[in-house]
Amino acid sequence: MSFGRAIVCHDTHANSGWKMEQVGVRKPGEGELLVEMIATGVCHTDALIGDIPGGAAPIAFYPRVLGHEGSGYVKEVGKGVTVAQPGDPVLLSFAFCNSCAVCNAGHVSNCNDFNSLNFGGPYKDFTLAAKSDSPEAEKVVGGGFFGQSSFASLSIVRQCSVVNAKNLVKNKHELELFAPLGCGIQTGSGTVINAAKAGPSDILLILGLGGVGLSAIMGAKVQGCRMIIGVDRVESRLNMAKELGATHTIDGSKLGDKTLVDAIKEIAEGLGPHIAIDTTGAPPLINAGVASIRNKGRYIQVGSAPFDFKLEFNMFEFMVAGKTVSGAIEGEAYPPEFVPKMIGWYREGKFPVDKLVKFMPASEFEQALKEMHDGTTIKPILRWT
Repeated sequence: MSFGRAIVCHDTHANSGWKMEQVGVRKPGEGELLVEMIATGVCHTDALIGDIPGGAAPIAFYPRVLGHEGSGYVKEVGKGVTVAQPGDPVLLSFAFCNSCAVCNAGHVSNCNDFNSLNFGGPYKDFTLAAKSDSPEAEKVVGGGFFGQSSFASLSIVRQCSVVNAKNLVKNKHELELFAPLGCGIQTGSGTVINAAKAGPSDILLILGLGGVGLSAIMGAKVQGCRMIIGVDRVESRLNMAKELGATHTIDGSKLGDKTLVDAIKEIAEGLGPHIAIDTTGAPPLINAGVASIRNKGRYIQVGSAPFDFKLEFNMFEFMVAGKTVSGAIEGEAYPPEFVPKMIGWYREGKFPVDKLVKFMPASEFEQALKEMHDGTTIKPILRWT
């Protein structure tokens, strides 16, 4: 057993249940790696899952270690691991079975076992307390979140979640900087590129300009979309969207007598965007996004809506308009291929992920969560070393 630190969720974050603690980490089994994390991006999904009361849903249980935007170095590998060897730098992403009909068709982000592999468990990866003779040493702490549970200095990682970065990164700083690529940044840019397949003829609407939304703006810029509209209520994020490639922005707090739909359509040639992507999960924005798209337009849901929210629209009108509503997970990306693409765009100056991040010591995770929620920081990255 190895020993390290982890952000252990004993209860919801709202109930002050997240604590930095010493943990023991078991040895890697078949198809697993022991990874020493150097950095972990903080994502809204961590906060969402870590604030569901225990037992309220199958994915809600405690104690556990969250985190799913990790990067680090391989310390040990289990039997059958071929993706990396000890000493290799790695970037981490989501888990998939790679064997079901959906995965075999090339859609690993929609794996039939996505929920159980990424949210389920609890995998018995950690024990509480670093000393084997501690009275709490046998208390199991769940891991396996997105195949990695990277809110830890050491973690067991599933082989499917690993992108070998040996030929991708130049130094440790880049490995830290690229930690969020495997989830939030991949989700935003990948939704534009892989799911929407947006191009130069498209008008694109992005609702919400956090890490995912601003990554979508960057993806739209890479694709050369002729009009890119960003919607948010935080001025700094609206300004950042313009810097990253948005041609127009809408401050949802300053609409005056207009509705949000009216403001969107006014910019988008009076007809609405060809593609609308919601990254917020906020019902009012979801409704506005669906209502705003033009005939034959496409609406894509990326942000996690409240579990009890139901989208309603007039089916006859929707049918006549030829609109499409769909969901997208993880940007419909295959990480071993898409992560290197993002790094390539970064090197070409087309994908400035460095403008989105703020590095913070892992011990300051509470401040990182606060700044992410209030908009002060777009993408906090926790440093473990």
